[in-house]
Amino acid sequence: MEDVRTRRGADIASDHHLVVANLKLNLEKNQTTGQTALQRFNTDFLQHADKLNRFKITLNNRFQALQDLLKGEETTMEDNWKGIQEALTSTCQEVLGRKKHHHEEWISIKTLYNIPEEKNKKTATNNNRTRTEKVKVQDESTEANKQLKRSIKAYR
Repeated sequence: MEDVRTRRGADIASDHHLVVANLKLNLEKNQTTGQTALQRFNTDFLQHADKLNRFKITLNNRFQALQDLLKGEETTMEDNWKGIQEALTSTCQEVLGRKKHHHEEWISIKTLYNIPEEKNKKTATNNNRTRTEKVKVQDESTEANKQLKRSIKAYR
């Protein structure tokens, strides 16, 4: 452990302060096998008739060219498999394209506007000097935090 400090004003519904520590760890390097990442293609396009026909035609052309190429030569099973795999992946890449990741929104715009309001009330709680004012502002801060949590939960 190299360093330990406390930080005020963490965005949590508590009157405690955040403790931050710097640790030094020696980690082993992760050994990779050298395999490439899995390619995911947008197979939803195959539901459309025109894309499906285009995919079939392109794939048939590639397999015909591969068959003509391999017909005259003595090839191994690995060469045949590599040719088939290349024909499939290149056709999918050309016709279908890669699948895009769509991340769903997990927080609403209204909730994003409520976060700074709740944070300001938390800061006001930490900055108050007298107990009566602090209790009053702390109640407001607790209520704002409850509203924020309700808003987040309702959006999910």
